[in-house]
Amino acid sequence: MLNLMRQISEAVGFIKQRTNFEPEYGIILGTGLGNLVSHIEVKHEINYSNIPHFQVSTVESHSGRLIFGMLENKKVVAMQGRFHFYEGYTMDEVVFPVRVLKQLGIKSIFISNAAGSLNANINKGDLMIIRDHINLQPSNPLIGYNEYDLGPRFPDLFQAYDSNLINKAEAIAKQHSISCHTGVYISVPGPMLETPAEYNYLHIIGGDAVGMSTVPEVLACVHMGLPVFALSVITDKGYPLEEIEPVTVEDVIAVAREAEPKMTTILRKLIGSL
Repeated sequence: MLNLMRQISEAVGFIKQRTNFEPEYGIILGTGLGNLVSHIEVKHEINYSNIPHFQVSTVESHSGRLIFGMLENKKVVAMQGRFHFYEGYTMDEVVFPVRVLKQLGIKSIFISNAAGSLNANINKGDLMIIRDHINLQPSNPLIGYNEYDLGPRFPDLFQAYDSNLINKAEAIAKQHSISCHTGVYISVPGPMLETPAEYNYLHIIGGDAVGMSTVPEVLACVHMGLPVFALSVITDKGYPLEEIEPVTVEDVIAVAREAEPKMTTILRKLIGSL
């Protein structure tokens, strides 16, 4: 952690040498959800593998590029692919990109993921706006030495997800007749999917959806004072128990891609409204 600010500075410097584009908003595209970039008027692309101190995603459907461009007349930078703790990265490596995006000047960040439903009323193919979370990851990026240039030692999570953005997104979903819920996301380490007993437990403790990402990035963003909006695409059912079916990663990606146009509509309209 002692070298973190230097690493961020080197990554930011590298990016600024290759583009003078100054993004206002950041976007993280999750599993099977990378096609939002087709709606971006691309100004510049940089592969993660070329950026100092960036890792390279090992997960299928995560392309591993920063996309700079215009979306709904707003300057955005999109992460086409993210890093997960289960890939063997440290939490600092998982959230390093969002720390770099903050130093590039973004004013808020929009995060997407694929998740399993823990709520009988939330079905496969639906969307869920995250209003709160339960963190079951075994570590987090704020443990250890605190870099005060990034944020405080003890950040408050009373409102980790921006209520104004949530309200706007709910109105957009209603306007476009999109089946969109608001609920609690549980973040688990993975990479295995849950047993039926685990799904039941996660439902009992208050979860509406479960996935293997997002919360580490949210913690880093809250630490830096960066407003967050997060949206899950529901790709499988974990509750009620009688509706659980065996699922593969290919199934998850297929459902995510089928539901992606709905997510894209909400994100485009939401960012365009700012």
